[in-house]
Amino acid sequence: MTESAPETGPEELQCSAKGCRADAVWALRWNNPKIHTPDRRKIWLACDEHRQSLSAFLDRRDFLRDVVPVADRGGA
Repeated sequence: MTESAPETGPEELQCSAKGCRADAVWALRWNNPKIHTPDRRKIWLACDEHRQSLSAFLDRRDFLRDVVPVADRGGA
C-alpha cells in the first residue's frame, strides 16, 4: 500500500470570523500602535458577510488601517 503525497497547491484563504469557513474576499490590514511599528500590518481575512463586523471591531480600537480585496493584499 502506498501513501499519496499531500497536496502542494496554495491553501484556501478563509474568513477570520469565529466559526466561519467561507472563502476570504477581503484583507483587513491593521496594527496596534501600542505594540507595532507604524509600518507593520497584521491581516485578518473576511468574507463579504463578516467584512463590516470585523472592520468595526478593529476600527473601534483604532487598529484598522485599510481594507483591500484579497487579490490586492501584497506588501502586507
